[in-house]
Amino acid sequence: MRNLAIDIGNTNSKVAVFDSGAIVFHEAVPRIDEARLRQLISDYQIENTILSNVNHSQDALVSFLQANTRYIPFSVEKNTGIQNNYKSPATLGLDRWAKLLAVHQLYAAQACLIIDMGTCITYDYLSAAGSYDGGSISLGIQMRFNALAHYTGKLPLIQWDRGEVIPSGTDTQTAIISGVLQGLKSELEGFINQRYKDNNTLKIMVTGGDARFLLGQFKNSIFAAQIIHDPYLVLKGLNEVIAFEYV
Repeated sequence: MRNLAIDIGNTNSKVAVFDSGAIVFHEAVPRIDEARLRQLISDYQIENTILSNVNHSQDALVSFLQANTRYIPFSVEKNTGIQNNYKSPATLGLDRWAKLLAVHQLYAAQACLIIDMGTCITYDYLSAAGSYDGGSISLGIQMRFNALAHYTGKLPLIQWDRGEVIPSGTDTQTAIISGVLQGLKSELEGFINQRYKDNNTLKIMVTGGDARFLLGQFKNSIFAAQIIHDPYLVLKGLNEVIAFEYV
């Protein structure tokens, strides 16, 4: 059974083809359209499709998938066994829910903190018993630089080199970079330590386009062994829904 999972995020669209649970193709593009979907469906003989969207309505893409595949609508109601205690499930981001579903399947009976370093940074905790009580949403790295430039009269907009270490603030530019990156590092340490001190076997799942920052800053930390980088968590969660539907 070949499945096509589509994750339309704030910045890019990600797609993956799954064959018996394994990813056999993956790509990230600024925009996914019907022509590309038609090609993927033909090339990989796709049977089932599913789509997660955090932006505007994708009615045209959904109609196309419905007409050409067995399409599974995705919502927070699609649950593979998590105890969801979120008080407003209708407002829970579908990408966040998909990551929880993926982690629940990959690390059953294991407490996990999921950190998505994307346009926004999200922190979601899933207990070893499979209970989800909510999480946190914070500004992403570029959003922090943008906010400083937008809400001040003289501070410049910084184009951050993602491979850059945290510098000392010896001028305005390096002071901004130092403040943003050191502030984020402290934020990450706070969220991780909060969970780690209660459970030192905690798995720390990291995903998103800026995951490299976290991986670089914490490679020598006491919880480095618990950090797992998985760029495909949303897509894996979507595929898990398809598998669950057709067991």
